[in-house]
Amino acid sequence: MTNPIFFGDPVQVAAAGTGDVFRLEGPEARHAVSVKRLGIGEDVDVVDGAGRRLTGSVTDTGASVLELRVAAVLEEPAPSERFLLVQALAKGDRDEQAVEAATELGVDTVIPWQSDRSIVRWRAEKAAKGQAKWQALTTAAAKQSRRSRIPGVEPVLDSRQLVDRLQGIDLVLVLHEEADAPLAGALSELTGRRADPADGTAPVSIAIVVGPEGGISPAELDAMRSAGAVAVRLGPHVLRSSTAGPAALALLNQLLGRW
Repeated sequence: MTNPIFFGDPVQVAAAGTGDVFRLEGPEARHAVSVKRLGIGEDVDVVDGAGRRLTGSVTDTGASVLELRVAAVLEEPAPSERFLLVQALAKGDRDEQAVEAATELGVDTVIPWQSDRSIVRWRAEKAAKGQAKWQALTTAAAKQSRRSRIPGVEPVLDSRQLVDRLQGIDLVLVLHEEADAPLAGALSELTGRRADPADGTAPVSIAIVVGPEGGISPAELDAMRSAGAVAVRLGPHVLRSSTAGPAALALLNQLLGRW
């Protein structure tokens, strides 16, 4: 079984080396000691949220403190593909369910989208609070799935802003019930473009666009297609806004050999 993980201060995690005693403090330490009930001698990982992982065993605990002896330091390379989820705002917390599951399935960036047909609206202060809430969701889901990297959540975009944001992404897949092309076939667009971050080349970026309950409007679909996006389908059935993105990510993980 893999070790439980906790997020440490990136500067402190960067400074720690094999054989050092690392001191975890604050809410993460309280969660480790009071909720997870970790004790001396148990194995644990501390990560910085950006790929650096400290593995060690607990040497001491306190009310808001956990210390571990670092046995190994791992720099986990970024995958050769970077997944972005463009998730339309949806009612009934379905958008939040999608964000949480997508994090567990390896998404790297989440972009909230206030589409033309979104019933939920983020305006002014609500936009900042919504972004912060989604960021908290990705952090918690990354911790639960024991990822060393926390997906970032960008500010909410309207449809015009989204088309601009999608410029420069290697492959944009718009999930649409009326599309003729299956998702798997669209990956042929990436032939010969697989990157290896270990060699210093940038990961190939793949965006998955998921509409709201009422679907993506024809005008939005036309605008994204004009920007180079490809409309694809996942199968014969219509999926909810909460499941479409995670289903596509699961398929991409399999097709690209990540699973």
